[in-house]
Amino acid sequence: ATIKKMLSFSVPDWWLIAIGFIFLIGAAVGEIFLPLYTGRIITAIVAPEKNDQFLTIIFEIAMISVAVSICTGLRGGVMTYYIDRLNLRIRNALFSSILHQEIGFFDEQRTGDITSRLTSDTTTMSDTIGLEFNVFLRSMIKGVGVCVFMFALSWRMSLITFMGFPLIFSASKVYGKYYKKTQKQVQDKFAKANEVAQEVCSSMQTVRSFANEKSEAAQYKLRLKDVLKIQIKQAVSYSFYQWCTESFELLLIVFTLWYGGYLIVMGKLPSANFISFILYQEELGNCFSEIGDVYTGIMQALGAAEKVFELIERKPLLSLNDGTEEPSCIKGHIAFKNVSFAYPSRPDQLVLENLSFEVQPGEVVALVGPSGGGKSSCVKLIQRFYEPTAGEIMLDGISVSSYKHQFLHEKVSLVGQEPVLYARSIRKNIIYGLEDDQYTDESILNASKLANSHNFIMELRDGYNTESGEKGIQLSGGQKQRVAIARALVRNPSVLLLDEATSALDTESEYLVQEALERSKSHRTVLLIAHRLSTVERADRIVVIVKGKVEEIGSHSELMAKQGTYYNLVYRTDQSKDENLELNNDDNTGSNLMRLRHIS
Repeated sequence: ATIKKMLSFSVPDWWLIAIGFIFLIGAAVGEIFLPLYTGRIITAIVAPEKNDQFLTIIFEIAMISVAVSICTGLRGGVMTYYIDRLNLRIRNALFSSILHQEIGFFDEQRTGDITSRLTSDTTTMSDTIGLEFNVFLRSMIKGVGVCVFMFALSWRMSLITFMGFPLIFSASKVYGKYYKKTQKQVQDKFAKANEVAQEVCSSMQTVRSFANEKSEAAQYKLRLKDVLKIQIKQAVSYSFYQWCTESFELLLIVFTLWYGGYLIVMGKLPSANFISFILYQEELGNCFSEIGDVYTGIMQALGAAEKVFELIERKPLLSLNDGTEEPSCIKGHIAFKNVSFAYPSRPDQLVLENLSFEVQPGEVVALVGPSGGGKSSCVKLIQRFYEPTAGEIMLDGISVSSYKHQFLHEKVSLVGQEPVLYARSIRKNIIYGLEDDQYTDESILNASKLANSHNFIMELRDGYNTESGEKGIQLSGGQKQRVAIARALVRNPSVLLLDEATSALDTESEYLVQEALERSKSHRTVLLIAHRLSTVERADRIVVIVKGKVEEIGSHSELMAKQGTYYNLVYRTDQSKDENLELNNDDNTGSNLMRLRHIS
């Protein structure tokens, strides 16, 4: 089944395969005649009556050799081009499938596993299967031709030769099954090793900060040792397999020589035919040896191919093509109606439970509460990163799951607490995800000014064309966050989600961004998550979420008048002289924080 899937990816290149197959037949057929002519040359040398045929035979074999070399070269070039195209096609199909998986898939899968499938496994399956299939066809065609010539030379010796092949085939079949099993284990262990390398390379500053280079190197070495243990088993099994097949082949050759000599003595076989037959038998052995190696190689590639196709064919639990709604206007009214939610990786642990609240169009609403209380989960559900376990999230009276994927994310923009920039220019980071007709230079400038990023960008050497580096490493934390805000605002979204979006900004920059958001809120709904009191108290309304439930709703002054959870939070903040508004479940949190400050 896996090979059939592999061949289905080769259909667009059928013309390349056909051309390569023609050259392959030409090379194989030419090679079939070489042992026959070699036998004739030897006979012409040792038999004086045939010396005059020597030059003619040499010329004919030279012409055949030239034709074979030309066909072999053309076949190799065409098939290599086909394999390269196949590799790219499989990589594109796999990457496209990965991009369309639900966010929960990435919560459960390790990055190292995914990159291993996308890099080493795709290369292994396309290169190995493409190359081995080429060798297999050549050996099969050549083997069939050799068998025909062997029967033509001596049917008696041919029958003796073929009697030993079932033993060789049986050994190959047993070894192939075992090798396929162990190769899948090797692929899994390599993926585990890649996880270590991936994590270390993406967090090198942390590794260096804790001087943990030796430990990480030891961890990687340990993972590779697990690979080596399986490869030792493969080496032992391969040694036994080679011993079996070589023993069968050598015994077969010895018996054939004895029987051929007997036929010559009895006058039933010409000596010239005997020489050619022995050469053909050697050639047939090479063909079957190549087929055996091909079988081993294909078993190795199938271990990788099964994992790749499993991911290519995986249907996302949350499809991007479910929604159909695309209204002409979005006002920005958000409603959570009895929403309960648990992450797919922790289905038994509810993060939100029967949660309900509304955000009116043009309103700025702040979500506050303890870490892990469910605030960020609300933002993720609005973005439809996940589906709620129960209840509905509505946008302008329509479930967010009913909107078209592209449309929803044009109208709802998110700035997270850890903004991600890509290794490209600042300009390209700002217009990320937009088509050419969806932005102008003026809209980029306006968004940057609104996010208070224009000034620092213009101070950079190449301005908006400055490369931000991998994950924005060339910019400071506050600069990255302001570029991320500009990226959200350039879309002119109807709903702006800010998940700790101003946490890395200095006081002045935060004030300017907040002022800009205030100016633009008449046509934009803003839902923000923040711990800073200065950010929260400017919101129109505040929703206090504790343990996945709404505990209080109101403006800053209203909630202070209630003297409830929010009041206690603000009072604790004032007492600690800290701007961070962090609500914890532990009643002793305030004293714990004070002790930590004293220790530091």
